[in-house]
Amino acid sequence: MRGASPLVIVLILWGAGLGAAAQFGKISILFDRIAAHYAGAGDVTVGLIVSVVGFVGLIFGTTAGLLVQRLGYRRVLLWALAAGAALSAVQALFPPLPVLLALRVVEGFSHLAIVVAAPVMIAQTASLRYQGLAMTLWSSFFGLSFALTAALGLPLARAYGDGALFLAHAAYMLVFAGFIWLALPKDSPQETSFPRLSSLVAQHGVIYRSPRLSAPAMGFFCYTLTYVALLTLLPPMIGGPHQALIATAMPLVSIAVSLSLGVWLLSQAPAVRIVQAGFAVAAGATLWLWAVWGQGWPVVAAALTLAASLGVVQGASFAAIAQLNPTADGRARAAGAIAQLGNLGTTSGTPLLAALIAGQGVAGMALFVLIPSLAGIALHQYQAHRRRILPN
Repeated sequence: MRGASPLVIVLILWGAGLGAAAQFGKISILFDRIAAHYAGAGDVTVGLIVSVVGFVGLIFGTTAGLLVQRLGYRRVLLWALAAGAALSAVQALFPPLPVLLALRVVEGFSHLAIVVAAPVMIAQTASLRYQGLAMTLWSSFFGLSFALTAALGLPLARAYGDGALFLAHAAYMLVFAGFIWLALPKDSPQETSFPRLSSLVAQHGVIYRSPRLSAPAMGFFCYTLTYVALLTLLPPMIGGPHQALIATAMPLVSIAVSLSLGVWLLSQAPAVRIVQAGFAVAAGATLWLWAVWGQGWPVVAAALTLAASLGVVQGASFAAIAQLNPTADGRARAAGAIAQLGNLGTTSGTPLLAALIAGQGVAGMALFVLIPSLAGIALHQYQAHRRRILPN
């Protein structure tokens, strides 16, 4: 398979991403059942089983982007997938909670390596004509993986025990490690020097000062801050007969619009402009949702419009990595920044929205979406201005 077509390679890398997202999903969908395994632990401690994987990306996101190119994309993906398989297999035994948390920390490095290396390889593999489609496909990995894990994993756990889902995930990761080994060409020797520990902090400054390296991540932070929090808290906030519909339809609409309208828009305009347009529609949909709150189907229509607009932002943000950074080194750094700020948004958004809802109700929810949406537009406009006045 070393002569595999670009389409096959992109699909394999996307499949690896689905496995990486399932490193969160396998815990999330079994949360109540896993809590029963550790009945003596508090809710916050059990919650760490989910979130500690994301903390690794929050701390080491840009560092991973700096190191992946030096180590080699194929090598990094093989080790990350193999390690993810081994860790899932051990987790299926439900070891003591401190051991499980330690395993999840190590799994965070596996997850981070995949979500940094795979999109860079996709951008390098896809032709310029299909790059927008390929990056948008990649951007769907998290939401689609959660949906598939819930649809397939929960019945599996009910039928064969909770450990069966972890073993199935381990097998999946091993299969895709095999696909990577067969399909991707061997890594070429890299001439870049391995960065010293003392230089890593300075390298963070280089990334976040660059209007090309940091722009996708800054917009993506505004997206992740709102998206996961809305998927978690908006359906129960709406309540009533439409709660289940909203909970199911929002992520599916987001993915479908991203892969259809979002891809078409990327063939018509630069990714940054599409991100700004998506945030503008999200702001309008939020005002609409606020205005029709409590009116049944109009609320459903406004919520799904909001999900669709954020789906466009999601895909275009990943496409912006390749459009703004033509070199593999730049794309690796930009992908690392996206991993870092994306984890910051994901971990901070839900508690912030919960506090705003508790204090301000629907007005707090509206402000929670409006402010990051307007900030996303403004940040991209500022970075575009900097790109015009600064040399490459």
